[in-house]
Amino acid sequence: MYLWIIAAVAAYFIKGLCGFANTLVFTSILSFGASNANISPIDLLLGYPTNLILTWKNRKSLDPKVYLPLAALVLAGSIPGALLLKNVDARAIKLVFGVVVAVFGVEMLSREYRKKKVRSSKLVLAIIGVTAGVLCGLFGVGALLAAYVSRVTEGGGSFKANISAVFIVDNTFRIVLYSALGLLTLDTVKSVLLLIPFALLGLYAGIKCSSRMDEKLVRKITSVLLVLSGISLILKNL
Repeated sequence: MYLWIIAAVAAYFIKGLCGFANTLVFTSILSFGASNANISPIDLLLGYPTNLILTWKNRKSLDPKVYLPLAALVLAGSIPGALLLKNVDARAIKLVFGVVVAVFGVEMLSREYRKKKVRSSKLVLAIIGVTAGVLCGLFGVGALLAAYVSRVTEGGGSFKANISAVFIVDNTFRIVLYSALGLLTLDTVKSVLLLIPFALLGLYAGIKCSSRMDEKLVRKITSVLLVLSGISLILKNL
């Protein structure tokens, strides 16, 4: 249980700091000693209240033009997801996805070092948005979603508000799905009740740190986390 506590604090500290990547940290710490079938449901239930908190805290920065289309795409992703997961090798999809996420993370990091900011084309944003929504609906992984939201929002508060709003939609759908599949059990709920104080502690610490850190540094950390997310997906699915 000590490892689970450490994972909860670390994962949701990163969540409070950057607005995403809690699943990456939580799964990476616990994957050596627990199966993904046990990790994902717990992370899902821990993530739900933290997304509500981040959305509420940054509610003034919510933009319906950003989160509503993405939320719709995430829900739509469940439809092709069922077909793809049944007929296509999911590992191959995730492998390609990992490469794409890592490339976007590197590109985002390079943008921070450019003296002149270059605006993303509407076509590129549309492609990223559609792909992000479908893949988040498919696998519940929000890395490419973060790459999209970072391009269409200004400031950490706006990024956290809009991406957390989309995650709430995704979490709600997955809670219903996991319940139907029998993945959410009484033992899962008991574990979440034990871990939620530590997750909230980590989230609070992350939020406090982000408010004291330079905005540019937080964006760089976000970019690095995207690269790590992509590499993690690649290594897990080779």
